[in-house]
Amino acid sequence: MLGTLAVWPVSPNETSAATPRQMESLSRGVTAVKVSGGVLVSWRLLGTEAASTAFNVYRGSTKLNASPITTKTNLLDPSGTTSSTYTVRAVVGGVEQAASASAPVWANGYLDVPLQRPAGGTTPDGVSYTYSPNDASVGDLDGDGEYEIVLKWDPSNAKDNSQSGYTGNVYLDAYEWNGTRKWRIDLGRNIRAGAHYSPFLVYDFDGDRKAEIVVKTADGTVDGTGAVIGSASADYRNSSGYILSGPEYLTVFAGDTGKALTTADYLPPRGTVSSWGDSYGNRVDRFLAAVAYLDGVRPSIIMARGYYTRSVVVAYDWRGGALTRRWTFDSNSSTNSGTAGQGNHSLSVIDADADGKDEIVYGALVIDDNGAQKTNTKLGHGDALHAGDLNPARAGMEVFKVNESTGAAYGAYMYDPSSGAVLWGVSTGADTGRGMSADIDDRYPGNEQWASNGVGLRSATGALISGTIPPSINFGIWWDGDLTRELLDHTGGTGIIDKWVPASQSATRLLTATGTASNNGTKGNPMLQADLFGDWREEVIWRRSDNAALRIYATPYESASRFYTLMHDSTYRTAIAWQNAGYNQPPHPGFYLGSGMSTPAQPSIYTP
Repeated sequence: MLGTLAVWPVSPNETSAATPRQMESLSRGVTAVKVSGGVLVSWRLLGTEAASTAFNVYRGSTKLNASPITTKTNLLDPSGTTSSTYTVRAVVGGVEQAASASAPVWANGYLDVPLQRPAGGTTPDGVSYTYSPNDASVGDLDGDGEYEIVLKWDPSNAKDNSQSGYTGNVYLDAYEWNGTRKWRIDLGRNIRAGAHYSPFLVYDFDGDRKAEIVVKTADGTVDGTGAVIGSASADYRNSSGYILSGPEYLTVFAGDTGKALTTADYLPPRGTVSSWGDSYGNRVDRFLAAVAYLDGVRPSIIMARGYYTRSVVVAYDWRGGALTRRWTFDSNSSTNSGTAGQGNHSLSVIDADADGKDEIVYGALVIDDNGAQKTNTKLGHGDALHAGDLNPARAGMEVFKVNESTGAAYGAYMYDPSSGAVLWGVSTGADTGRGMSADIDDRYPGNEQWASNGVGLRSATGALISGTIPPSINFGIWWDGDLTRELLDHTGGTGIIDKWVPASQSATRLLTATGTASNNGTKGNPMLQADLFGDWREEVIWRRSDNAALRIYATPYESASRFYTLMHDSTYRTAIAWQNAGYNQPPHPGFYLGSGMSTPAQPSIYTP
């Protein structure tokens, strides 16, 4: 049965910048990786712990440190072997606390998570297809303080919206790290497969310590318990494989069982297909999704449709078993004149104006926490964008964005998301399809920016550093021990991590993840990149090349730096949630993390 949808009244004075935000209650996340010099052990400093918290590390019953560790959250054990196990104990006020869960050693430097691959099939026009794991996300699905992984299975005949043809069904699976499958959701024949159709959110929206799954569904979707949503026999696919009729739903699923908790009509409805920019179904079915702290305290659901022309963004709350609509932004509204066509193939969520509440960076357009238009550069659609404190010498946040239109004033530019002012830009006269922002050169303060089509490598203020750009314009990852970010990409489909060497203007290889495969063709993105466990450095998940397992890599490098787990920074954590929406983009925290950085403040958070 479909639920009704209420509208949630929003008070303009719900929160202040000092109000703690609801975040996950996480375990210590101890990780042990076999390296050439022994075993590297790393663990989390939680955002709820005092900066003075110290740690003791044990191999079995043997304590490895002479005095409590206060300056880092990793330790190299030269005597560690692949058969060792490790625990970590916090030391608070000189008193040792309870031990963490015991962590075995990743013998090969990575963890394989075995998968249950769906059987392939045949489309109505006789085309056979198989499955491979694609985008992934994480959340604590069962409230045990450990993340589980939710992954999307894509059929080999998945399509871009511009391409006709039938596709196989899309599946969502949930797995424990040992490969135990918790449930499978079948989105059914009335949800088309492709990069733009099914962004999915994994987050604890109601504060019960268990993450929910939120995704667009349709007649024939089967939840994790086997229950069917709507009509099991309905088939709305047309002869071109598009689905341009029939009901569309939004469903909230329980993270621990995959059970559908409530289903409502998807907003906005498709209406007349041609009103979105074409008549065959390309632009009408471009979807994005995100998590945002619109009241500054608790997370809300963001679901969006359209960005080439009309753009509609809807915010919901999931509280007490009820889905309520907070607001709707529609570029067709008279109050939002000039906002059509300003969206990207991705989005971001930041507190753009430092009022303690999140805004949605939709591309050239920024939507305020209350659903009103905040700023709009009016420079149009693009593929890639990066939002965060990209220039720490300047107050506030910045957005670096590339543009698709050959007639745009800039092919790549940086702007202030609070005012909409363009801070600097580079004219290209071309579709500038790729752009990156990361601190890769410690000679210049803040992030460096680079993009395709002659943009070059630029400082945070737009100064040209070099006409030579790094070989990757894809993902950045904090991988080795220093504060600059490394380059995450692929070569021939195999995952790699490189380090940019400013002096020689070249890259050196740190990791070739032999036996892995990247996703989505030339874009070559991982399934997920996040601070999943261990210390503040990021892990990366690629699919194994045989599609039978996930392969998770953690850093083999020591680090003298210590930060709270990035997953307790709400800007970074929400970035992990939206990373699978559209064209995958790397996450950024809500503070500047790089060379010359200031010590970040303790996160203002609480755990349910």
